[in-house]
Amino acid sequence: MSSSTRVHFRAPERLIEQADALAVAEDKNRTDVLVEALRTYLSEASNEEAVQQAIADAYYEDRLDFEQTKAIVGTETAQNFRLLKQQLSDDSLSEELADAIDE
Repeated sequence: MSSSTRVHFRAPERLIEQADALAVAEDKNRTDVLVEALRTYLSEASNEEAVQQAIADAYYEDRLDFEQTKAIVGTETAQNFRLLKQQLSDDSLSEELADAIDE
């Protein structure tokens, strides 16, 4: 069984009313409905090109570490980001790219 963390947040009253109504209709509790909604949102968002670019930018700028990046986009994509980051930080490659741009 996976571990869980208690999270407290504020949400619009109407949104919580909708979650509660859905929980009653599906014979679930509010937490199950909210966790499922969050899981679905994160799964869909992490596959959008603009979101992946924002995640990559955050990783390249060291605002996200590799493990955080992997948790969002998956192992394969995170490894691709890491490889590109290593290539971009390679001084000799950076100089070659700068020279190519100047030509």
